[in-house]
Amino acid sequence: MTNRLSSGSMARFAAPAVPIAAMGLPLVVYLPEYYINSLGLPMATVGAAFLIVKLLDMLLDPVLGGMMDRTRTKWGRFRPWLAAGTPVIAIGTFALFMAQPGVGPIYLWFWLSVLYVGYSMVVLSQTAWGAVLSSDYQQRSRVYGWWQGANVVGMILVLCLPPIVTGVFKGDHLDSISAMGWFIVLLAPLTVLLAVTTVKEPAPPPRHGDTGLKQYLKLLGRPSVQRLLMADLLMGLAPGITGTLFLFFFERMKGFDKTQAGVLLLIYFIAALAGAPLWPALAKRIGKHRSLLVASLLYAAVQLAVVVTPAGDVVIGMVVLVLAGLPYSAAPLLVRAMMADIGDEERLESGVDKTGLLYAIVTGTIKLGYALAVGVFIILGALGFDPKVSTPTGDAALIGLYAFAPAFLGLVVAAIMLRYPLDADRLAEIQRQLAARDAAQGDAKPAAEPEPHVLPDQVPAPRPAE
Repeated sequence: MTNRLSSGSMARFAAPAVPIAAMGLPLVVYLPEYYINSLGLPMATVGAAFLIVKLLDMLLDPVLGGMMDRTRTKWGRFRPWLAAGTPVIAIGTFALFMAQPGVGPIYLWFWLSVLYVGYSMVVLSQTAWGAVLSSDYQQRSRVYGWWQGANVVGMILVLCLPPIVTGVFKGDHLDSISAMGWFIVLLAPLTVLLAVTTVKEPAPPPRHGDTGLKQYLKLLGRPSVQRLLMADLLMGLAPGITGTLFLFFFERMKGFDKTQAGVLLLIYFIAALAGAPLWPALAKRIGKHRSLLVASLLYAAVQLAVVVTPAGDVVIGMVVLVLAGLPYSAAPLLVRAMMADIGDEERLESGVDKTGLLYAIVTGTIKLGYALAVGVFIILGALGFDPKVSTPTGDAALIGLYAFAPAFLGLVVAAIMLRYPLDADRLAEIQRQLAARDAAQGDAKPAAEPEPHVLPDQVPAPRPAE
C-alpha cells in the first residue's frame, strides 16, 4: 500500500476552507465599513467590537483544542467538531451580513461573538484533522498545500462578488454584502458535508494524559514550537501590513487608480494560488524548513524591489505582484505541516497526543497577526502620514511601512529557519521509536504504518495472478 493521498481526497478535505476564507476577508475589509456607513453604528463602537471579540476569541482556542484532543467518537476527534461548528457559522453569517438599518451595538457584539466561536471550531478542527491524515513527512506538506489553495480560492471568489453584483446585476453595496453572506451560508454546509462523509479520519491513539491549559502553556515553551510560532506570526504580519496599505501605496506612490490597483490585488491572489503547489514540491527536494527560508528571502527581495519599480507601469506592476504573491502561501501550509511533525515529537516525549492543542496555538497566531496588522494605521499616523495630502515625511513613512518593514520581517523568518532541527531524517527516527513503543505496549498499530491513513479511494486494486 501507499501513503500517498489522492488528489480527490485532498480536494474534498480542503473544500470547507473555501467558504471559511471567503468569510474571513469580509470580516476584515467589508463588514466594519458596512456597519459604520450603511447601518449607522458609531465608528468607535464597531472598532471596539471587532477588536475585543477577536482578542477574546483567542482565549477560546486552547479550550477547544483540549476538548478536541479528549474527544473520542466513531467519527473521530475532529470531524464532529467541524460538523458542529458549521451551523454556528451559517447562523452567525446570516445575522451579520443580512443585518438591516436599526440594529444596535448589542446585536453586533452578540452575533460577532457567535460567528467567531463557529470560526474557531471549524478552522481548528479542519487544520488539526489535516495533521492526522498522513504520518509521512512529505505528504503533510501536500495536505496543507491543498488546504491553502482552497483558502486562496475562497478569497479570490469573494473579491469577485462585489464587481459582479454591481456591474452585471446592477446592484448596490448592500447587495454585495448580502451576496457574500449567501455565498458563505450556502457553501459552508455543502462543503463540510462533502468532507466529513467522504474523507475518513484515522483512529486516534488511546488517551494517556490531560490536554488542558497547563499542557497548552507547556507546549508554548518548546523551542521548536516557539520557532514556528514566530515564523508564522511574522510571515502573517508582513502581508497583513502590505494588504492594509496596498491601496494607499499603489495609488499614491505608483500612480495607479483604484481599478488598476484592484486588478493588481487580484493578480496577487492568483499568484498566491499558483504558489500553493509550488512550496510542497520544493519541500520534497530540500525540506520544509528550508523551503520556508527560501520563501521568506524571496518575499523580502520583492518587497525591496517594489520601491524602485517605475510608477504607472502596469506590466511591471503585474510582474512584481506575481513575485510577491508566490510566497504568500508558503508559511500557512509549511508551518502547519511542520506542526504535525512536532505533534509526533511531543507524543514520543510525553506519551500524549496533543494535536488539537498544537493547532490551537497556530490558530491563535493567525488572529494575533490580524489584530496587530490593524495597528499599522496608528504607527503611520504617528509618523506624519496624511491620507488626503502628500508630504515628503508621510510618503517616506508609507514606503518604509509598506516595503522595508515587511522585508525585514521576512529576513528575520529566514534567520529563524536556519537552525530548525526537525527535518525528514529526524522525523523518521521519531516515528520509528513511536512504532516500536506502540507495538510493545499493544496500544495501536505502529505510527509509521500507512494503513490507518489510506482513504477509501486509495486502496489499490488486487493484482492479477502471475
